[in-house]
Amino acid sequence: MFITPAYAQATGAASPSLLTSGLIPMVLIFAIMYFLMIRPQQKKMKEHKAMVEALRRGDQVITQGGIIGKISKVKDGENDVEVEIAEGVRVRVARQAITTVLSKTEPAAAPAAKA
Repeated sequence: MFITPAYAQATGAASPSLLTSGLIPMVLIFAIMYFLMIRPQQKKMKEHKAMVEALRRGDQVITQGGIIGKISKVKDGENDVEVEIAEGVRVRVARQAITTVLSKTEPAAAPAAKA
């Protein structure tokens, strides 16, 4: 007969170079994404959290909606502050909705203890 049987050639085990050639680019991509995207975002979140925790009465702030006002009441342990946006007009705003502090007030000096 003119047809010869075809035999499958046995393949060798995957070489270590194939494993590292696929693994190294993936690790590099993750490292680049971490330093260019994840780390700066975490740093920005920490700065915003510190800014929100340091809010005081009298600070002039900008909210996410673009409203500029002055903080008139801050209660510890609550998630909102009272912002005066016009003479006699006060609104309650979530602390996380405050994006920028325009001007900070100086903390009140502690009264001297009498001896």
